[in-house]
Amino acid sequence: QVQLVETGGGLVQAGGSLRLSCAASVRSFANYVMAWFRQTPGKEREFVAALSGSTRVTEYAVSVKGRFSLSTDTAKNTVDVLMNNVKPEDTAVYYCALESIWTQDPHLFDYWGQGTQVTVSS
Repeated sequence: QVQLVETGGGLVQAGGSLRLSCAASVRSFANYVMAWFRQTPGKEREFVAALSGSTRVTEYAVSVKGRFSLSTDTAKNTVDVLMNNVKPEDTAVYYCALESIWTQDPHLFDYWGQGTQVTVSS
């Protein structure tokens, strides 16, 4: 059973930085794509960023491009998202997700973390 464990999150002031980390209990991260999504009350989960375990290709939502960056530690099967210059509109519950195909559609992801709250104060 694949498990994803997220750490990080919390309260940060606008313009500040925050790091989220997701650890996956898989044998080889190279076989997967790890993505981050976020969700606010009453809205669908929104794609934030994704990283391919095999090619290290990354993709970012327009709303976070240039501010968020992904990194991975293949020895630990972790993917971090460093959130720089955060804005109040970045406030959401952030989820990491794992799938074997390259997609931004949250409905196609089978494995999810428990979610971590990020709150940006103005």
